[in-house]
Amino acid sequence: MLNSELAARLRMAFDDDRDAETFLLRLKRYGADLQDSLRPLYGEETGTLLGQLLEVMLRAFHARPTDLRRLDEARLLQPDWLQQPGMVGYVAYADRFAGTLRGVGEHLEYLEGLGVTHLHLMPLLKPRPGENDGGYAVADYRAVREDLGNMDDLSDLARALRGRGISLELDLVLNHVAREHEWAERARAGDPKYRAYFHIYPDRTGPDAYERTLPEIFPDFAPGNFTWDEEAQGWVWTTFNAYQWDLNWANPGVFLEFVDLILYLANRGVEVFRLDAIAFLWKRLGTDSQNQPEVHLLTRALRTAARIVAPAVAFKAEAIVAPAQLIHYLGRGAHHGRVSDMAYHNSVMVQLWSSLASRNTRLFEEALRAFPPKPTTTTWGVYVRCHDDIGWAISDEDAARAGLSGEAHRRFLSDFYSGGFPGSFARGLVFQYNPATGDRRISGMGASLAGLEAALEGGDEGRVNDAIDRLLLLHAVILGFGGVPLLYMGDELALLNDYGFADVPEHAPDNRWVHRPCMDWALAGRIEDEPQLPAARVNAGLRHLLRVRREAPHLHASIESRVMPSPDGRVLLLRREHPLGEMVQVYNFSEDSVTLPACSLRNALGERSQDLLSGSAFNLNGGTLHLEPYRALWLVGAE
Repeated sequence: MLNSELAARLRMAFDDDRDAETFLLRLKRYGADLQDSLRPLYGEETGTLLGQLLEVMLRAFHARPTDLRRLDEARLLQPDWLQQPGMVGYVAYADRFAGTLRGVGEHLEYLEGLGVTHLHLMPLLKPRPGENDGGYAVADYRAVREDLGNMDDLSDLARALRGRGISLELDLVLNHVAREHEWAERARAGDPKYRAYFHIYPDRTGPDAYERTLPEIFPDFAPGNFTWDEEAQGWVWTTFNAYQWDLNWANPGVFLEFVDLILYLANRGVEVFRLDAIAFLWKRLGTDSQNQPEVHLLTRALRTAARIVAPAVAFKAEAIVAPAQLIHYLGRGAHHGRVSDMAYHNSVMVQLWSSLASRNTRLFEEALRAFPPKPTTTTWGVYVRCHDDIGWAISDEDAARAGLSGEAHRRFLSDFYSGGFPGSFARGLVFQYNPATGDRRISGMGASLAGLEAALEGGDEGRVNDAIDRLLLLHAVILGFGGVPLLYMGDELALLNDYGFADVPEHAPDNRWVHRPCMDWALAGRIEDEPQLPAARVNAGLRHLLRVRREAPHLHASIESRVMPSPDGRVLLLRREHPLGEMVQVYNFSEDSVTLPACSLRNALGERSQDLLSGSAFNLNGGTLHLEPYRALWLVGAE
């Protein structure tokens, strides 16, 4: 892509020779990658697109603030910055955490004290008015929700976070825009340029052909995948909701727009982009129009463009898909390590709750074994809960290998976590029941799903203790698994379900708001003086786990956790083979005391080991290892 003639012309665009050299070196490094990613997508249009991209990238490079340029250089010198054991994410809605962006800035000491290095603020770019899918129907990517502040407030917050070593992450909704977005308004007005940004059909011929193989995402309140728009006089592709118009990424103009948007937001201080609904970008007749090969080319091209202008930026793929598909979002084959820097490990979250309900980890083992190895330069985002529902993404193949019926186990989990199964400790709500498939997803805060809500209602101290132990066990797993653990706002205080969502008209139809409570700052202020509170006990336990994690080099994300055969189905064993020595993690997913033969761990650890979490020493030369209910051990070899 870069030849001497182009290099000479580009140098003329710079006043500073050092800037010119920096840009040209990056273009030389990544230019061919950018070109090779775009050509299969846009064919003969690629040459024109590359010229336009260079203009956009040059403009953004010149506008990049000095402190962010310094961060670019630091990240280039430490390319594994996102893989360090000290990385800890925190996920929150800005308004529910602190009211406004300035309010968030007033609580940075709290985040820093918790050990947070990565703050993901949920959708805050300007959405459509009224119902907006929790902010995922964006009307303007260059503006902030008016109730939260403005773009200068966002830049100020990003700068304050950087000063404390915390990276700001925002959602980038790629698959669709709000019906009220300027592009959609121009499309409805008949502008051919912008009509080509969307999938609009004059009659049902095209939509009906696609619908034969398309699933429904929200069958309860948004059935089908196309919506008739009277103003546009056409059927618009709307995968999620009628007011969210799917973009036509086969149009190079859409790609160019998003490169410009990414670089604009990066220059505002956004360091990590959560690529929302990434799996849906490319449409292909006769398929479910998910996980198409072109999606990975698009992501690779977007990431490469960002690498040239803002190499401090990282991409996180929001791809809640099967393991065989998920690994492609981190890169396989020619894309190895060139797609996203991080991807959600949704399977870990699902298996955590599955093992907790069943008191059995065999399915967890089989699910992890099904994952191919990831590129060593990438990382997982692992979590106990998130803003979304829990869909029981359990494959029939994994279930069969564990001796289960996939359909029956998914039904059991929905029954258990909605409180309908005899003996269930959980308090969750069924979300999006599909009678045609029997699919039922679950909403609920981590503490309520782990039994704390029911235990407090019953006034049973023993059950309260069990619930706290369950919640800490789940967090021990995500902190020990490897990757960036993502703490969901309120889980560090064991906040319960917020049933008040039903009283808010725009939230009432969507019970996922039950696990989107407002931060309880009064409770946060009590935990030091009232250590007996469940919130204080969970917070203290989590802070201890985080302190230990920061000092454990075995948890660098270039190393993957591998399943070890467990002699007891209630116990999950994970092995991490680090150059400094091996680590074996032991997790008891039951309320039972369990005894393991010490010899089951000796081959990995030697005769003596130490638990990093408790400081206890173990002799593995013979005898047994005793595990209390919901006990977690991070064992390393000892002299």
